Amino acid sequence: MKFTLDDNGCQITSGGCCRTTALKLSVFDWLSDLPEALSDTDLVEVQFKNTRKGYYLNTEHLPLSKGDMVAVEASPGHDIGEVTLTGRLVIMQILKNRIDLSRYEVRKVYRIAKDADIERADEAHAKEQETMIKARKIAKDMQLDMKIGDVEYQGDGTKAIFYYIADDRVDFRQLIKVFAETFRVRIEMKQIGARQEAGRIGGTGPCGRELCCTTWLTNFTSVTTTAARVQDLSLNPQKLAGQCAKLKCCLNFELDDYQDALRHFPDRNTTLETMEGTWYHFKSNPLAGEVTYSSDPKIAANLVVITAQQANDIIEMNRKGQKPNTIGGKHTSAEQVVKTFDYENVVGQDELTRFDRPRQQRRQQQPRSGNQRRVGGNAKFHRNNNPDKNENSNNK
Repeated sequence: MKFTLDDNGCQITSGGCCRTTALKLSVFDWLSDLPEALSDTDLVEVQFKNTRKGYYLNTEHLPLSKGDMVAVEASPGHDIGEVTLTGRLVIMQILKNRIDLSRYEVRKVYRIAKDADIERADEAHAKEQETMIKARKIAKDMQLDMKIGDVEYQGDGTKAIFYYIADDRVDFRQLIKVFAETFRVRIEMKQIGARQEAGRIGGTGPCGRELCCTTWLTNFTSVTTTAARVQDLSLNPQKLAGQCAKLKCCLNFELDDYQDALRHFPDRNTTLETMEGTWYHFKSNPLAGEVTYSSDPKIAANLVVITAQQANDIIEMNRKGQKPNTIGGKHTSAEQVVKTFDYENVVGQDELTRFDRPRQQRRQQQPRSGNQRRVGGNAKFHRNNNPDKNENSNNK
């Protein structure tokens, strides 16, 4: 295996990992070194602008490898894309993305792209930004409740895909006619969600990594505030929302672990009765298996940390009419509990308004008399040595 390092990242063999093009949703082909895996299927994965991918059939048995630019069948004409996967891993990606090949229209790979094909595609892609600005203006003039998020031209320049976001159903039949007359191309409209738009644009999350929807996440599931409550996170919209203005997808990543751990935890509304008094639930740490109780139901007073099993044992004793002498456990303070559960500082999620704090106003200086002046930066005052003025004062 050959390891090389260049300015754009790492390359581990020509078919395995190639980050030189910085494609979104890139996949490491860990089967590239197995010759038998390359001949399992004639299907290849081809990626176009941003996160748009397609699966095509290599009917001509071209010697394709990861990174090759190919001309593929489109409707109408042809499109230009980059081969991102070949061989057995393509079948795995189809199963992962839940694509039914019986309903999926598998088109063909025409040829390896020529220089003329790539130049023509570059000319078409150069018009995308200008087209998007004009399209947004047209949609605004027609008073349509929609946002044109992105425009993608086909490789041969005969077709343009307009990605839009809309909360409700939009009748854009008249809009398509105006687009066709203005841009002189075949028009295709595709509705996407806010998360898909964030994946196409890309960016960096508060964790310091690229967005999950840009690098690997393709199936978007609904995220609710229940996930934040179960994990005992602060219900702060600024911290729970991602760049798409929706709840972060990563709130669901550890949700199952928290739910499994909380099955063995006592109910939060259940109090613990001991000879010392009544103890009330204050905080839970599911991953550590610990519960914090307070002697006061409203404030953090005499905090004690015990295990979930100890809390269940005391509850069982209370059901039998028995009370332990003490709750046991270790005493702690509210500051230590907050420090233990300070999750936002771990991932760098500080307040977004931390730079908006007003500066401290300077202390107003007392007005100075006319016969005093400040010298440099030292607080030294000198009397005005004016012989005429001093002489007049003496005469008085």
